[in-house]
Amino acid sequence: MDKLIISGGTPLHGEVKISGAKNSALPILAATLLSKEPIKIGNLPHLHDITTMLELLRRMGVDLVMDEKMRVEINAGTLTETVAPYELVKTMRASILVLGPLLAHFGEAEVSLPGGCAIGSRPVDMHIHGLRAMGAEVLVEAGYIRAKSNGRLKGARIFFDVISVTGTENILMAAALAEGQSILENVAREPEVVDLANCLNAMGADIQGAGTDTIVVNGVESLHSCSYDVLPDRIETGTFLAAAAATGGSVKVKNTDPTTLDAVLQKLTEAGAEITSGDDWIALDMHGKRPKAVNITTAPYPAFPTDMQAQFAAMNVVAEGVSRIKETVFENRFMHMQEMIRMGAKISIDGNTAVTEGIEVLQAAPVMATDLRASASLVIAALVSDGDTVIDRIYHIDRGYECIEEKLQLLGARIKRVPG
Repeated sequence: MDKLIISGGTPLHGEVKISGAKNSALPILAATLLSKEPIKIGNLPHLHDITTMLELLRRMGVDLVMDEKMRVEINAGTLTETVAPYELVKTMRASILVLGPLLAHFGEAEVSLPGGCAIGSRPVDMHIHGLRAMGAEVLVEAGYIRAKSNGRLKGARIFFDVISVTGTENILMAAALAEGQSILENVAREPEVVDLANCLNAMGADIQGAGTDTIVVNGVESLHSCSYDVLPDRIETGTFLAAAAATGGSVKVKNTDPTTLDAVLQKLTEAGAEITSGDDWIALDMHGKRPKAVNITTAPYPAFPTDMQAQFAAMNVVAEGVSRIKETVFENRFMHMQEMIRMGAKISIDGNTAVTEGIEVLQAAPVMATDLRASASLVIAALVSDGDTVIDRIYHIDRGYECIEEKLQLLGARIKRVPG
């Protein structure tokens, strides 16, 4: 099992290119199941979860052709199987996203209950509730969701009592081919949901309101071929900016979209960063200063993202002052705090709130990644530590960050990957 060894104490400086968003690429790959014609998807990040989703499609008989730029042409017209088996689904919660498209296009689906990061409960109730409202028969038995529809799904008014990104995406895809109009209320507003809707519309769907809390879908009989590029990864963008802020450095992130990061950029400005941006780039300069501690409360988009909480915690533990971090989205999302405490961080945790008292520098220690974003926070903590930090279980980080050590090396970090 690979490990990362990071020698801290060097501010990050330079430019880095941002990859395509994993959380956008996965639903868009699932959406290709809605068409019998070839769909070309570009700007895919080279990540384990993407490989898993492509393998899942291939296992179903879908024809895939990939070029050297990670652009993939997918033809679901060759599909022979509507089962998503446990051995693939267990490693990735996003596999649930094939449920809606399979059911809407092929009239049946059998999808194993998902696995993924251990950061808390992410129930599939909303997916099942929405599909049943559209006329599907859905059973959960022997660890599988088994769904069937008698003919086309029917448009319905569906209210989400809990805002769910994957729930919104699954029902949105199913509604694209349903008969009649679907009105989805209290839906997720994330940029990745908008990106999926834009891709579906490029395939011939009729979807309005993505990015607001109500989406209206007028079902169409079939979807056609298109070519579509996945949007840049706002969480990878935020991670590099937070790392630069924590180290007192200056970086320019390119191939990104500043409009998806308002809450994060506002907090970085509060922390003392000078932020400038253009259409597809963001520059951050700390002018060599320590960041100031910032209070954050996570909540669904457009509020501060839960996927950036751990990285800001790593910045706060070396910032000037005291900060309060409140996590409202996932209940197990402070596991990285215990590892940072091993590095000398002053953190007290009470339920879903963590209070940090900033110190000038952490001390290197062996630490272990517990989930995807926690592993990113440990990388940042290592960059602001005195000595060599060894981070174990980095397979978590490889699920969400493409070539993280190479990109950090370009910014001057002393980081290397070693076999376990």
